[in-house]
Amino acid sequence: MLFSALVVGGVAALLTGPLRGLLTTPPVQGLNARLTADGRLLGHFPYPEAPANSLQSLSPGIQLRPEAARQLQAMLRAAATDGVELVVLSSFRPVALQRQLFFDIKAERNQSSRDRARVSAPPGFSEHSTGFAVDLGDHAVPQTNLSTSFDQTNAFRWLMRHAARYHYQLSFPQGNAQGVSYEPWHWRFEGSTEALRLFEPAQRLVR
Repeated sequence: MLFSALVVGGVAALLTGPLRGLLTTPPVQGLNARLTADGRLLGHFPYPEAPANSLQSLSPGIQLRPEAARQLQAMLRAAATDGVELVVLSSFRPVALQRQLFFDIKAERNQSSRDRARVSAPPGFSEHSTGFAVDLGDHAVPQTNLSTSFDQTNAFRWLMRHAARYHYQLSFPQGNAQGVSYEPWHWRFEGSTEALRLFEPAQRLVR
């Protein structure tokens, strides 16, 4: 009985102390939304920004962690051998740029925070900031870039068959448990210990 009382008391203390503050204080300035009990904000898990010295440049404006970059390059070559030209549309994105994309486009489109978060992560909550995520397109049909119609392309069909060999995983499939809009173009790398650690909460949610 004493042990049970101590446990209950400890939980109560947490809910009125640090944990309660974490759940009730808005984590992003200018965004009136709170974290859920599992740490998500409007469906998105928090992610740290990759240090600048941990990134490798593949082309102007395209940066990834070295292990993700190596596997992506191998995947691009393999796709090309099969007659599919994958295009890297976006990769590492600093938190400052994510903030601009989230708030500026939210205002431009007159979106609510929840509606905006379905298609773009709040700053500090984007997989792109880790240096392990990419947006991909099909060179043959650029009109499908960043569109759900990308799933009708040869590039998407190739990725669904082969991306796992290169440790890339579709982040937001249809009906995903995070409640984020379907993004057939958005893929994350899970082929290193660091990547697995960062994306483990998202993986755990779908188990």
